[in-house]
Amino acid sequence: MTRIQTIGYGEAEGRLKEIYDGLIGQRGKLAAVHTIQSLRPESIRHHMDMYMGIMFSPSELSRAEREMMAVVVSGANGCSYCQRHHAEALNHYWKDEDKTNRLMQDAAPGFLSAREHALCQYARLLTLEPHAHEANDHTRALKGVGLEDAGILDATLVVAYFNFVNRIVLSLGVELEDDDGKGYAY
Repeated sequence: MTRIQTIGYGEAEGRLKEIYDGLIGQRGKLAAVHTIQSLRPESIRHHMDMYMGIMFSPSELSRAEREMMAVVVSGANGCSYCQRHHAEALNHYWKDEDKTNRLMQDAAPGFLSAREHALCQYARLLTLEPHAHEANDHTRALKGVGLEDAGILDATLVVAYFNFVNRIVLSLGVELEDDDGKGYAY
């Protein structure tokens, strides 16, 4: 149960209803991470603009790599809501549930490529020890696997975004939605 009031789809009116309808049209369904922001409808729109820009814009990082990093950040933060949602998205690309489940349990399983491993390690370090980046240039590992500066920026944005969302979810008590058997549109 959420720790603050939310306005569900059935009670939504005006701008909130417009935003909810747009999300359902774009994504296939409404997520609890959106309804938790229902008291500030425009924050939902701004949130989705940031999400779409970070996760879907052209990048040196693949969609799967970005979802993989989301799973690692969310796991490091203990945010099962985001970890589960983004593991589902990652599995859409990997098409290997066992592999996805292994990533959820181990942020750097042995089956990852050197690039994937470096991205996961970067995501975990930046999440758990952001202060360590002052004394150590953790971007070197990403450069070592061929990422350019724009790709490193994109990786950092993914990590920062999921730390932001994990904190909303964890602090306000957002819970997984009932599984209606229908996933999100990727």
